[in-house]
Amino acid sequence: MIIGYVTVALLVATVMIGISSVYLEHKRLLSLADGASLAAADSYTLGEVASQGGSPSAVLNPARVRAVAADFVSRSPAAARFQGLAVAGSTGTPDGSTAVVVLTAEVHPPVVNFLVPGGIAIEAASTARSRLTR
Repeated sequence: MIIGYVTVALLVATVMIGISSVYLEHKRLLSLADGASLAAADSYTLGEVASQGGSPSAVLNPARVRAVAADFVSRSPAAARFQGLAVAGSTGTPDGSTAVVVLTAEVHPPVVNFLVPGGIAIEAASTARSRLTR
């Protein structure tokens, strides 16, 4: 009976280690996505100013947002820790003022890696907005 309880306790501990590993890697990927979205939001160009005393606006280009996010990810030292890291196709700007960055990667849990040899796919999305203020 003691052997059974020890076996169950070890299995539960193994599952918790795997779940914690996936959770921590997702948080690290989210941190990388946050940095990429901030860099992409800073890649704005000035929009047209209305002739009646309007203020300038920050305008984002979807292709430029993707390019800046991909450049940020490739230059980041944190990118080396992820396998299969990629900037997803949904990265861009939906409204011209918000940068949306979606990163995908694969996580390999430490103890139960033989159960999922291909890894577990994770995705992290982050948004950042450009605003011009005085």
